[in-house]
Amino acid sequence: MLLAIDIGNTNTTLGLFKDDVLIHSWRLSTEITRTEDEYGVFIKNLLKEALTEDKLNYAVISSVVVQLTERMDTALKKYLGINSLIVSHKIKTNIKLKTDDPSQIGADRIANACAAASLYTVPAIVVDFGTATSFDIVNKNNEFIGGIITAGMKIQAEALSSKTSKLPKLNIEAPETAIGKNTIDAMLSGIVRGHAAMIDGLIFECERELKEKSIIIATGGYSSVISKYLRRKFDYINPDLTLIGLNLLYYMNK
Repeated sequence: MLLAIDIGNTNTTLGLFKDDVLIHSWRLSTEITRTEDEYGVFIKNLLKEALTEDKLNYAVISSVVVQLTERMDTALKKYLGINSLIVSHKIKTNIKLKTDDPSQIGADRIANACAAASLYTVPAIVVDFGTATSFDIVNKNNEFIGGIITAGMKIQAEALSSKTSKLPKLNIEAPETAIGKNTIDAMLSGIVRGHAAMIDGLIFECERELKEKSIIIATGGYSSVISKYLRRKFDYINPDLTLIGLNLLYYMNK
């Protein structure tokens, strides 16, 4: 069995795979102050809750939080007795990394691109709704050629709430109408519908540069929230795309 771990700025997602099938997943808050012992005990208890009799043999980690990468690797060695593959631009993949500096590509974006190229047809555009909203683009030659990174909807909501003293924190969901009848609905419409309009526009621009239509794949927590407000609908919504990509990458490097 394999444990895939994706450490993001806001959340850390774990997925337990058996024979390439995701059988359990968990989402934790990313806490930079947690020690390797805290992570080790916590993950060990999660696996006990999964009630599996199979032995955990391997782990693969993608991380955009440098301080936690080694800490998580050490925790898995110490508490579960397993070594981890750390995803970076240096490992084997099923795509070519064709950017100005591949070392700057986030490990989660490599996993997304690899999963898109394996599961779907190319060219493909992955739209990942995390702390940031990112576009990961694989062209028809199976080359990761870059993408787009912009502030995610949660960042937008927190910025509006923190910079405007009279406004409360917002739960991200769109009101029934585009024209908000009150301040909260006006803000939410701007965040959700505005984000959808941005995504429509960016997909148009990406396809114009690729010179052909692409498969559009959405992943991340807010993909289902925004999908119904798009003019160009997602071809696929796969909330587990990053974890699946990590599983694939492990076996490419075994």
